[in-house]
Amino acid sequence: MDAPRLRWRAPIASRIPSLLWAVILGTVFAGLPLLGSVFAATEPDRPTTSDAAHDTAEARRNHYVGSASCAKCHREIYQTFSATRMGRSLTQVTPALIPTLPLPGDFYSEKLDRHYQVFARDKKLFESEYQLGPEGQEIFRNTYQVEWIIGAGANGYGALVRRGTALFEAPLSFYEKTKTWELSPGFEARDLAFNRPILAGCIACHSGRAYPLDQTTGKFAPIPFSQPSIGCENCHGPGQRHIRAVTTPTSGLQGTQIVNPTDLSAERENDLCMSCHEAGDSRVPRPGKTYLDYRPGAPLDETLSIFMVPPKRGDPDDKDHVQHYYEMSLSKCYRASNGQLRCATCHDPHMEPARDEAPAFFNTRCMTCHTNNSCSLPIAARKQTTPSNNCIGCHMPSRPASETAHTSLTNHRILAKTGEPWPEAAFEQTTAALPDLIHLNRVVGRPDDVPDLTLLEAYREIAERRPEYKNSYLNALSMAQQSAPNDPAVLAASGKQAFLEGDSRGAITLLQRSIQMDPTQPMAFSWLSQALAREDRLPEAIDASEKAISLNQFDPLLHKALIEQLVAAKDYPKALAALQLYMELFPEDAQMRAMLQMVSQ
Repeated sequence: MDAPRLRWRAPIASRIPSLLWAVILGTVFAGLPLLGSVFAATEPDRPTTSDAAHDTAEARRNHYVGSASCAKCHREIYQTFSATRMGRSLTQVTPALIPTLPLPGDFYSEKLDRHYQVFARDKKLFESEYQLGPEGQEIFRNTYQVEWIIGAGANGYGALVRRGTALFEAPLSFYEKTKTWELSPGFEARDLAFNRPILAGCIACHSGRAYPLDQTTGKFAPIPFSQPSIGCENCHGPGQRHIRAVTTPTSGLQGTQIVNPTDLSAERENDLCMSCHEAGDSRVPRPGKTYLDYRPGAPLDETLSIFMVPPKRGDPDDKDHVQHYYEMSLSKCYRASNGQLRCATCHDPHMEPARDEAPAFFNTRCMTCHTNNSCSLPIAARKQTTPSNNCIGCHMPSRPASETAHTSLTNHRILAKTGEPWPEAAFEQTTAALPDLIHLNRVVGRPDDVPDLTLLEAYREIAERRPEYKNSYLNALSMAQQSAPNDPAVLAASGKQAFLEGDSRGAITLLQRSIQMDPTQPMAFSWLSQALAREDRLPEAIDASEKAISLNQFDPLLHKALIEQLVAAKDYPKALAALQLYMELFPEDAQMRAMLQMVSQ
């Protein structure tokens, strides 16, 4: 919003009594949660030719060449893999793609009282969210261009939009089972609009090679992906040296310089699959590492650690939502094989059987260890199932996914009978070093020496969802304060905790030290702003809020905090300007819309 558009409002704002602002703010911000997770980014320029060259150079520097280079020698494998769900995990929207999509789509959410549309216009794809008044008039409409489709369509697919250089999930997804556009997973429970960021840890498993600018805000390089869909190098490692080794005899390179997963140990091969197919309750990169640093063949735990809350006796067997390795590791098949059962024992990552071919395909996998006589059910009874004699239908049952509408999930515990209780091994997975979490990808034979900084983040994530882990988080914070007292993340966490405990002055000191060491932390600025405001240092609090917003433009909570502080400082012209900007960025917010209408009358 430019200055001329704001000036005409300033005289109105300057006449608004402070009591009116206080009443309005008391209504709008009543119950406003403390500023939480950081959402998005600033608004930089669109990609240029030099930006594209930079991203290509980044891929080359890391020895990545893209699947098209692999296809020159491995054409058949490339073609069959490209037809799998992994090979179609992320697709850029092009004029050629649009006619293949089920368009247009409409959906109305009675709970949110919102209308949604997905449609094509001028050979581009768009999604809209809007609301109608009692007379059918449009109260607001928010429309963004969809630039990528995420998902292969087996269960459905979603859509990604771009705001500045930040990527966000769109509200509508297509569900294959019902052939309908409906709210994306999670959107039915929360009013997320176009404000759910695509984070580095998520997109690393849904794309071939992504370029997030950080791990937590949703900001990406101007060209976000050098390869959209998962490709050869995700499982085989960077291919540049391999191509040189096999095509240039004088290269001096020894061997094939590529990872063949079948040559790996079972532990390392399963690590490769776990890098995406094991969510745990927390996945945390090691200090100094990012999700993109993992290389096939290396221990996954050297890049990121995966933790899970231990199950309790009587817990439901519902750990099948991206917990494939964990469930498999508790199967009798895995335990009887002394851990030699691998994901690839049953799955061929290069090809995917069609739905009607899957039972027979997986039966052959079962028969590598079992025979028809292994099954206690009479053959006559097995032939009565549909399809006939289907191993996975009985021993890997599906359940409706409460996490995602119109979707079912497969149980990978390979049950002998439905309802089979957890094996005793499920309750023996913690260690003395980590008694209240399972370290799922701990390297066998190595001490369980997880860095304090990794544990601090893991316990923070888990404690946000499970209050019983608050003390574990505080213990992890205490340990990190001793081992890394000057780390910016530790200082920020310490400052936040000091604020929550009522020590605003101590919080200010700690947060300022954190920001001095790393001035790119929107969350640290937001907590500093709250601590300063509590000490009635409003000009400084406003400055900290503005800096947080400059790093994180699309977080509505940061904007609300700034408006509240401007009102408290009685700077009504700036408060009104900030409110107007808020409504431009987040037009779906009915409370703030009502506030703007009141102060503008």
